[in-house]
Amino acid sequence: MRPRSMTGFGRGEATDSNRTWTVEIRTVNHRFLDQRVVLPRAFAMLEERVKKTVASGQDRGRVEVGLSVSGKISAGPLLTVDMDLARQYHDCLQQLAEEFAVGPRLQMADMLTQRDIITIGEQSPDLEQEWPLVEQAIRAALAECIQMREQEGLTLKDDLLDRLDHFAAIVLEIETSIPQVLLQRQEELKTRVLKMLQGMDIDPMRLAQETAIMADKADVTEEVVRLASHISQFRAFLENDEPVGRRLDFLLQEFLREVNTLASKISNAEIAHLGVEMKNEIEKLREQVQNIE
Repeated sequence: MRPRSMTGFGRGEATDSNRTWTVEIRTVNHRFLDQRVVLPRAFAMLEERVKKTVASGQDRGRVEVGLSVSGKISAGPLLTVDMDLARQYHDCLQQLAEEFAVGPRLQMADMLTQRDIITIGEQSPDLEQEWPLVEQAIRAALAECIQMREQEGLTLKDDLLDRLDHFAAIVLEIETSIPQVLLQRQEELKTRVLKMLQGMDIDPMRLAQETAIMADKADVTEEVVRLASHISQFRAFLENDEPVGRRLDFLLQEFLREVNTLASKISNAEIAHLGVEMKNEIEKLREQVQNIE
């Protein structure tokens, strides 16, 4: 299974006997899918088709798509003749020639030197004829870009699993120390209560019950169990062959919530130190997850 990075590059070409379309795709991380397409002006109407094709291979990320074409395309310059204007020029030149006796009759070259008789415009291309070649080039670029993203995704996956192993080891250390921490907490509470009630007659059984209740409030077994469940889910998501970046990001928020609750319930220096270490690992995990699609 291959989680994909959102960073990649791909280049694709498609050629027929007359022309070659070239497509370059660059992708970087982004919370949503954000596309920017650059097309030759005559083919601007293909933008939505290009975006739809690119979206089939990219769930989220900022995507820049550049398309260019070389060779003979289905569009070209369009020459038009203004016959009314040409007749007026002809009549005027003929009158001048007759009036001033300036040479032979008018030649075609005399007409072609006059302004605006022939104008050059732009002929609209046949988009339906061009699209299959454009799509072929886009898909070639997408395939190369996806391959690069999958390779980087494997590197990210290995790093995330290493960090997750470290995080899980810390959780296990806390879980192992819970009984001793609770016993220590209970003794501390009993000592404090006895000191406050010094000289007063108090039922030992009631004292034990109250200190046990107070110590139980510092029990973080529930948080540890939930963290273990989140770790298992995180590993499972990394094995999915589909976009999981958003789910991993959400899961890390739940990691942090449980760690904060755990740290607030236990006033123990060693646990507090482990809590800080867990938060550091969560932040490192989050940095890497930001680039997972």
